[in-house]
Order: sequence, then structure tokens, then C-alpha cells
Amino acid sequence: MVHELTGLVGQPQNLVSYHLGKLRDARLVSARRSAADRRDAYYTVDLSRVGDLLSATGGALHPGLRLTPPTPGSAAPGRVRVLFLCTGNSSRSQMAEALARARSGGVVEAYSAGSHPKPMHPNAVRVMHDEHGIDLAGQASKHLGVFARRRFDRVISLCDRVREVCPEFPGQPETIHWSIPDPAAGQADDDASYPAFQQTASELETRIGFLLATLTDRATAS
Repeated sequence: MVHELTGLVGQPQNLVSYHLGKLRDARLVSARRSAADRRDAYYTVDLSRVGDLLSATGGALHPGLRLTPPTPGSAAPGRVRVLFLCTGNSSRSQMAEALARARSGGVVEAYSAGSHPKPMHPNAVRVMHDEHGIDLAGQASKHLGVFARRRFDRVISLCDRVREVCPEFPGQPETIHWSIPDPAAGQADDDASYPAFQQTASELETRIGFLLATLTDRATAS
């Protein structure tokens, strides 16, 4: 949100909005209205596109400047406990939990929960099995209260509504918000909604990759 960005960069809102507009024109940043409060807008940086542009720029200057992506989890000294939250814990947070576990090589101890749990969506199970090789069959949805006394290193909210009701967890974990639309919203037919689940799983795969790279980088720096 713009007011959060102005606080982070210490610049006036009109200047931040101007540069956000330039970044959107260059397709480096996208924006969408909050599902919880239509007055708020969440901005997302396309890190994959930024990485491609940086790599191309470096390679154009000298082959030795091409970016080499880090190996997720290769330098992490211990397990990191991450909790993913969404409203129903029926698709987004379950997929994020499974991807973090599968892609981290044992670095991430992942969990998920919801503010209003619903049964697992069949398309979440289908897309993870068919396109990402991960079996979610048998996974149960859980209320976030189950983890009220558990300690986590990071708590990541995936939808705008759960962000509004997210409780405080012991140990003051780092909180992160990924504003990801509900792939099941407004879709009564499973086949009709399946492409939305494909897009959500793909976005989560990308975000999890960058999360793991961040964990690796911090472990190396420490």
C-alpha cells in the first residue's frame, strides 16, 4: 500500500505514486484492490522480470556479470518455522505450505491455517498433484487458533481478509503479506475455476522460491 511505502522510503506520497506509475508502465509492478477493503491497493513487484532484466543487463556488459541464482536452503544453518494463513485454509495456504516443505530441502518447517476453515478444494489437490508433483490428499484444514501458542520465525498471510484478523503470535515473528486472490472466488464449476488454481500455484511457486533465496542469503550473511 502507498502509505506503507512512503513510511519505508521516507518520501512524500505524490513522489512515491509517481514512481509506482512508472514501474507499472514498465510492467515491473502490478496493483490490485484489497478484497477486504476496496479502498486499499496492494502493489506487487514482478521479481522474476526484474531478475531477467538485471541478468540481461549484466550479461550485456560482461559475461562474468550474469546473475547466478542461489540454491535454496544451501547455506541455512537450521530449520525455519513458517506459518501460512488464508481465510479457508482450503487452497492457497495449503499449497504454500506444501511447496515450502517440498522445495526447501528440509530447511523450512511449514504449517498452514485459516480464520474460517473449509474443506480442501479438489482443484487445489488436483493442481498440486498433476503439475507440481505434490500430494495434498488427506490434508485437513485447521483454524489459526490451533497455533496460537506456537512460535514461528515468519507468519505469511496470503489473503487480505485474514490479514485484518491475524492475531499476534509468541516471539514476535516477522509478518509478511502476500495479497493473492482466492482462486475459488466466484467459480461454481470446478473445471471453470481450474485455470485460476493453476495461476495461484504458479505464483506461489515463484514466491516460495524467492522466500527460500532470502532465507539462504540471511543465513550466509550471519
